[in-house]
Order: sequence, then structure tokens, then C-alpha cells
Amino acid sequence: MHFRENAAVLTFGGEKIGRIDRVVIDPATGEVTHLVVKKGLLLTKDKVVPVDQIDAATEQRVSLKKSAADPDVLPDFEETQHIPVAGIEEFKRREAEDAQRVMWYHTRINLPWWNTGPAPSPPKPLFVKETQRNIPEGTIPLKEGAKVLDAEDNSVGDIEEVYAEPEEHRVTHLLISRGTLAREKKLIPSAWVKDIFEDSVRLSVKNDVIENLPAPEARDA
Repeated sequence: MHFRENAAVLTFGGEKIGRIDRVVIDPATGEVTHLVVKKGLLLTKDKVVPVDQIDAATEQRVSLKKSAADPDVLPDFEETQHIPVAGIEEFKRREAEDAQRVMWYHTRINLPWWNTGPAPSPPKPLFVKETQRNIPEGTIPLKEGAKVLDAEDNSVGDIEEVYAEPEEHRVTHLLISRGTLAREKKLIPSAWVKDIFEDSVRLSVKNDVIENLPAPEARDA
């Protein structure tokens, strides 16, 4: 399977729903678990697609299975919730007290409620904002286009494509591109990957080893 940056994601019927934005990888097993699909004409938010719902994946497109969920009901990649700081009952009590205090202030000094002058100092926040990602715990939503660093932390290219086994969905290679004008491509074995982060991948080999890799066309990927 090929998971390429910005490759189109299509329903079983051939309707485009978006493009690949991230590949979710479990660092412990090297398995691709999900794709994050950028919002498009049919999606209002970025969505998470389980990899077992993929029928086929090439460099140009990813096709979903007929049994795949409707794009609208796929889980959002990120969901934001507002959590009361001290529980719901305390939230309700403080909300009522704050409303009474504001009403008292404007009535006491005979100001209209829309007045923008000095007001009582704001209280401590009633809630905190918490963003949750709908991917398995411990997995990394790797951005395609992420930097690739060698064993000495030198930048050796950017991720262009992720290759995975079609059955177990384990990553086998990373296709990276490097250079400015004439982009050179190298196919990095997954065994050389030491650490995976959202924005970067660190390898266990030095740049000279990567330099000696043959062109991707000369390998059986």
C-alpha cells in the first residue's frame, strides 16, 4: 500500500471526500492504524479513517471499501470540549453568582448593561478547553512532508510517501525527497527508523549511508 501526501481519498463509489493529511502510526509495532483525511467538498472537518476500511491505495488515490462508514459519520480527528473546572454543580453556582454580580454593578451605578466602562475584575475561569484526538493511545499522527533526520540530527529530506504491507499494514519503507531544484528521492527501510514524531522522523544511520542507497526504481518496494 502507498500512502502519499495529498493523495485523493475516494468512497467505494468513486466520490472524492478529501486528501491524505497524516498517516497514523503505532511506533511500538510499526503498524499504520488510521489515515487523517483533510476536509474537502464533502467534509467540513478533518476525519479519521481506519486503515482496515481501505480497499486499495496507490500513489494517486486511496479507495475505501463498500462497507466503510459514511464520510459524515467518520470520527473527527480533533474534538474540543469545555470541561468545568470544579464540576458541573460548582459551574452552575458560579455562573449564577457572576450574572448577579454584573447586574448589581450596572444597577448600582446606574449604567446601561451594554456600557463598556470599568467593571468588576473577571473571576477565575469556569471551564478549561480540552482538545482530544480520536486516534489510538500511543500512536503518532505523522505529517507527510515531515522532516527526516539522520543519526547526527542532520536533515536528510522530507517524507513524501509511506509504504505499508497490504495485510498487516506494517510500514516497510519511507520515500523521502531531498534537494532544492532537482529533487532526489531515496527509499528508507523502516528498520532504520529510530524515533517517530508528528513533524519529524529520526533515523539510526548517518547521511553517508543514505547517500549510497540506489534510486527507488532499482528496488522492489
